[in-house]
Amino acid sequence: MGFLVTSGIFLLAGVIGCLFSLLCCNRGPSTNLFHLTLVITATVCCWMMWAIVYLAQMKPLINPILSGE
Repeated sequence: MGFLVTSGIFLLAGVIGCLFSLLCCNRGPSTNLFHLTLVITATVCCWMMWAIVYLAQMKPLINPILSGE
């Protein structure tokens, strides 16, 4: 999968998580804002972790050392 496809999947998962938190945990505007902030922060952190690992594989800092056999 490409970078943009998987980023879209994370975006879709974030939107679904936000809708789920609004529908299932509707306790007032202040609590809803707190829940949305938590869901968005968790989605962005998971996406950034995935993106760093994905992009680090494209140009690794340490090259493998091949034996001379």
